Amino acid sequence: MKKIFSKLRLGTNASGNRIWLYPLLLILLAGCKKDFLDTRPNKALLVPTTVADMQTLLDNLQVFNNTPGLPFIADGDFYTPDAGYNAFGLDMERNSYTWAKNIYGGIPDADWNNSYQQIFYANVVLEGLAKLPTASTTAEKNAVAGTALFARAFALYNLVRVYAKPYDPTTAATDAGVPLRLQADVTLKVARGTVAQVYAQVFTDLSAARKLLPAGTAYKSRPTVAAVQALRARICLTKEEYVQAGLYADSALALSKTLIDYSTLSQTANRPFPRVLPDANDEVIFYSAQIAYSFNTTSAPSYADSLLYRSYKANDLRKVIFFRLLTPGNYKFKGNYAGSLLLFSGLAVDEMYLIRAECAARAGNTAAAMEALNTMLVTRWVTGTYAPLAASGAEDALRQVLMERRKQLLGRGIRWDDLRRLNTDPRFKVTLNRNVGGNGYSLGPGSPRYTYPIPDEEIRLNGLTQNER
Repeated sequence: MKKIFSKLRLGTNASGNRIWLYPLLLILLAGCKKDFLDTRPNKALLVPTTVADMQTLLDNLQVFNNTPGLPFIADGDFYTPDAGYNAFGLDMERNSYTWAKNIYGGIPDADWNNSYQQIFYANVVLEGLAKLPTASTTAEKNAVAGTALFARAFALYNLVRVYAKPYDPTTAATDAGVPLRLQADVTLKVARGTVAQVYAQVFTDLSAARKLLPAGTAYKSRPTVAAVQALRARICLTKEEYVQAGLYADSALALSKTLIDYSTLSQTANRPFPRVLPDANDEVIFYSAQIAYSFNTTSAPSYADSLLYRSYKANDLRKVIFFRLLTPGNYKFKGNYAGSLLLFSGLAVDEMYLIRAECAARAGNTAAAMEALNTMLVTRWVTGTYAPLAASGAEDALRQVLMERRKQLLGRGIRWDDLRRLNTDPRFKVTLNRNVGGNGYSLGPGSPRYTYPIPDEEIRLNGLTQNER
């Protein structure tokens, strides 16, 4: 087989490493405009032969460290006026905003395509590493293998949480998940695995990654052991496995527990948080960002839900650090942990404290729940003004934690997942409502429209079964 490994220098990435243009990259980037599997990339065009080559492949931020962005448009924490709605660049944005039955309008879905690009690259690396001499096993090689496994797990999780039903232990073994592509040969037709099978593979990959990844890294875009534990905590929370989620959050916090003192941040800056990349923002455990759409841009501005905005009290610094007045009565979100235009969707210490608090409350441990919650909140308020919250019992603690979770993790693409799981509980279920052009739209608890449809081209080309909408 002829090896084509053309190294065309593009500059440096956020990690300070050289980025090389592989011939396959052109094909993969074209997938943003054309269905990923329809492009049928040829793995033979890309033959990374060294551990360094493979690390460079995984450092490609045009492919990795990105998560689905459409659910952020649909989660109800932000709205746009009619002018903003009409300015959306894609019909799929308008359809997501109104929870329409049909989403894509014949346009390829970048959320789906990008996740499978990540899986493809990860598979290329894992297969390449397997061919290297056993004697070449080093800490660097282990870290690259662990990174590839983490990336594949993260991508599979992002796919199953968007394109499959919420996890239900009574039906997960039969509910349709997403295709489990564990080989780099994308010409292979792979049917949808079950939800249970997808989650099992995610945890298999994360278990293997934990044994290989380092405790620390110079770059937030690369995973560590703390990132594995934090992702496990997030996933177990999604699955409503609260005991395990709490244990994983504790494990992550044992490795990374720094909280930013919000009093040290500028209240007037449009981007109050430091850029995560290359290595700033000590509260971030692992960097990723949501795929960008025109929602939340200048032409189609999004505003925070007014009731949510008013829930922040006067001395709560999040009220001025997370928001800025854009037009009378309309507040734009600026509390982005990425410190850039892209909205943060990675793993951070504040989320782990909130998971610890929620899981303690659900276990009936009111004191532990409030201790975790107050540990985080005291760093969010004007110095010397915070009065620790108290709860009358576990039920009250849980309600307070869930409210603070929504207020703290705003804009991270997490709210959609919370709605999917909390809507199964009569205490917390909500109906989302919107008005566009004088027409009302609603999304009720348990609606099948909480599960995005499989992209049109995947149905046509690969015969996948479509989700009920």
